[in-house]
Amino acid sequence: MNDLAASLAAFAALLTPDGRALLDEVRGTEPARELTVATRLRREHPAELVSAALGQERLRQRAVAKFGAGDAARMFFTPNGVEQSTRASVAAYRAERFRELGVTSVADLCCGIGGDALALARAGIRVLAVDRDPLTAAVARANVEALGIGDLVEVREADVTEVDTSAYDAVFVDPARRGGRGRIFDPEAYSPPLSWAVEAARKAPLAALKIAPGVPHEAIPADAGAEWISDGGDVKEAVLWFGTGPGVVRATLLPGPRVLIGRGLPDPQVRAVGRYLYEPDGAVIRAHLVAEVAEEVGGGLVDETIAYVTADELRATSYATAYEITDQLPFGVKKLKALLREREVGVLTVKKRGSAVEPEELRKMVKPRGANSATVFLTRVAGAPVMLLGHPRR
Repeated sequence: MNDLAASLAAFAALLTPDGRALLDEVRGTEPARELTVATRLRREHPAELVSAALGQERLRQRAVAKFGAGDAARMFFTPNGVEQSTRASVAAYRAERFRELGVTSVADLCCGIGGDALALARAGIRVLAVDRDPLTAAVARANVEALGIGDLVEVREADVTEVDTSAYDAVFVDPARRGGRGRIFDPEAYSPPLSWAVEAARKAPLAALKIAPGVPHEAIPADAGAEWISDGGDVKEAVLWFGTGPGVVRATLLPGPRVLIGRGLPDPQVRAVGRYLYEPDGAVIRAHLVAEVAEEVGGGLVDETIAYVTADELRATSYATAYEITDQLPFGVKKLKALLREREVGVLTVKKRGSAVEPEELRKMVKPRGANSATVFLTRVAGAPVMLLGHPRR
């Protein structure tokens, strides 16, 4: 039996009554107790089934961060599926956007374990979920059943390049961006290649194509809109939208959603550091919409190469975190250490942009002690390395 056949057999065994009972029994097993639990269970169950159940429980525990405890406890996963699947909050946002655009059916190509298909179905959208990997397709099918969305989702094991999507309102493509050696940076090495995914998107009335958030703006097709999405401040993905307006650039911040749409503003002017510093969300920075934030708060850049906005007034913005700056000094560990001792700062948050110093290294060197907290920014002002000390303003 080859590796694929063995993996399929092990997964099929988990779906049997005995397998499901064993999954219930190992639920909540802590990593440190796995060996003890496995030894006990192997006295009454096949060793392969025990290993499969414990492995699945381990994946479910990892998946809680993306899918929440309720869904993760019922779903099935593969290691790649946990790693590559869309975070539930992001998938739910995108599904809602599809629904608002009038979409009632979606061909989900490269569906993986079914995370996006789940969100689409919960938004009331009919889904064809396609993946060519037999084990991945089997896991997706099991998830459709486990979550009770089988009436809206058809899972098909097939090569996405051979699937007719003409009967669907929209297409969603999520090419695999990881291979045997890790993350793939060449878009033409995606599976399927980015060029094929773009052409598939162009053939549909409406389409969304998930890509890496680090995509160069010059690589974005002229007939596509582009959206960068962050969740809780962490940039999760970029999406090319076809059929919604060419050239439209959006930064979407979750939870919310809070959506900033580009207006083609020129780069902000560089100015002296004012009383407040604004740190734009990562999605705003990736979308090149820092100018929109600067206009909103009436500020400018601290340096032409740094995405920090500074202003003299505190203005509310949904797209950046504001800090009140109390001190500006040239970079120097001794100077910072003395200032922190004077201010009795024991909790130090270190942020950097345009500095080679690692936050943890600096924290070890200054050894903060005291009852107060502060944030230090390691950055450049007018090309010179500086330290800006302050605290967040809510």
